[in-house]
Amino acid sequence: MSKAPHHGRDHMPRRLVAATPVLPILIVFAIVVVDLICGSGMTSVPLLAVGPALAATTNGPRGVLCVGLLAAALGATLGIRDGGQGRELAVVLAALLAVTLASVLASALRGRRERVLAAVRSVAEAAQHALLQPVPATVGPFQVAVRYSAAAAEARIGGDLYALVSTPYGVRLIVGDVRGKGLPAVGTAALVLGVFREAAYDEPDLLAVVARIERSLARNLGSDDFVTAVVAGYPRAGQLEVVNCGHAPPLLVRESVVVPVEPDLPAPPLGLRTLSGETPALQVLPFTDGDQLLLYTDGVTEARNHGREFYPLAEGLARHASEEPARTVTALHDELLAHVGGRLHDDAALLLLRIPVAPEPPAAPAASDAGRIGSCSP
Repeated sequence: MSKAPHHGRDHMPRRLVAATPVLPILIVFAIVVVDLICGSGMTSVPLLAVGPALAATTNGPRGVLCVGLLAAALGATLGIRDGGQGRELAVVLAALLAVTLASVLASALRGRRERVLAAVRSVAEAAQHALLQPVPATVGPFQVAVRYSAAAAEARIGGDLYALVSTPYGVRLIVGDVRGKGLPAVGTAALVLGVFREAAYDEPDLLAVVARIERSLARNLGSDDFVTAVVAGYPRAGQLEVVNCGHAPPLLVRESVVVPVEPDLPAPPLGLRTLSGETPALQVLPFTDGDQLLLYTDGVTEARNHGREFYPLAEGLARHASEEPARTVTALHDELLAHVGGRLHDDAALLLLRIPVAPEPPAAPAASDAGRIGSCSP
């Protein structure tokens, strides 16, 4: 029982050091040292206001007030030493105290904004986990890796969507992009994912899953809203079904060769079928051991560098493809951020599937070896 208070006292010096405005205090003392060396007189005293002003950007109100009082005390000492007149010195010190009080207020407001932002981020993270549920590293026969980045870093979520579920009809997945940004896009993404997760379990036909999403969007979206998406399924070994609704073509990696999976019949995005009258088609691909499929959103392929050049995703995938999807996706994401200079201007999602190569069965012993083994005497 007696150890708990001692443990708290051990952490108090660390917290005190972390909260101490070291840089502002050093700047204040540097100004004082320069004044003592150069003898600049009263002209250096107003510069002491830099201390509390800088402390307001990094420290709490107490730290700012301490720096301000220290600056005022040192300023008064310098003013008296340099022979400043009483009225002039009083005006300079009053201005220094006014800057300190303003800095204290600014520090308090900054702290309040940071607490509000932290609360918003925690809610956004909870919403992201509810909307974009974590995908395990293995789903059915697949190795899986996902990487998602929202353009609004403070929000953590956006209009891109993905889901991968194991159903009685095999593994099914969706990757899509909602037109627009902000909360309306997040709401539409939530609607699409909710319908997909339900229909994926209920409908034996993948086209029926797409049709249910289409009907739901037709009832809930405006005339100018839509969702591009790729819906895929793995109903049996060696066979992959793909339905592309106006989305960027997935990239198939087979024997180190990257090939875009272009749809046989282009289909409109989800939510626009009633306007075009066209229906999506089911595309069946062979998908066997060692094959990989990368699905992504346009935030990846439309990311530009300072020279306005798009990120070459197919070339990047050919460079970084490996037997570990997580390592491949991480390398692609890092290269994408380097291409744009560290900050994406649109939501970006990457989802990579891979069927691991089945281990070869152990070779049976040769007949001559078996005979020799059987003839050995104890």
